[in-house]
Amino acid sequence: MHKLLNVALVVVMFGCGRPLPEFINLDLNAWKNDKHACSGYRSQRIEEIKVQKEKLLALDESQVIKLLGRPDRNELYKRNQKFFQYYLEAGSGCAEPKDEALKLIIRFNAMGLAKEVAVE
Repeated sequence: MHKLLNVALVVVMFGCGRPLPEFINLDLNAWKNDKHACSGYRSQRIEEIKVQKEKLLALDESQVIKLLGRPDRNELYKRNQKFFQYYLEAGSGCAEPKDEALKLIIRFNAMGLAKEVAVE
């Protein structure tokens, strides 16, 4: 009985996690190193992000950070909602920021899961 309980616990711990998605034509290390999109890598990959952004839905905050790195900006909203923002064009942290720079915006619900993903 004790062995069966241990096996069940291991299955629950490792069986419930959703695997991280893979992005086609997107070097995630280069993405992470292009903070605020100052280096231009992210701006060259806007179409790839638009096409594949739905892969981020239902991931939790730590999974998104593992994939994309820490967000350039994050906001806490009412009812424990959180927004992560990743600049896709030169943002506020760059030497020559673009007015109204495009961003990848991920909205997390109160349970910490990505509920909405948009490029704005």
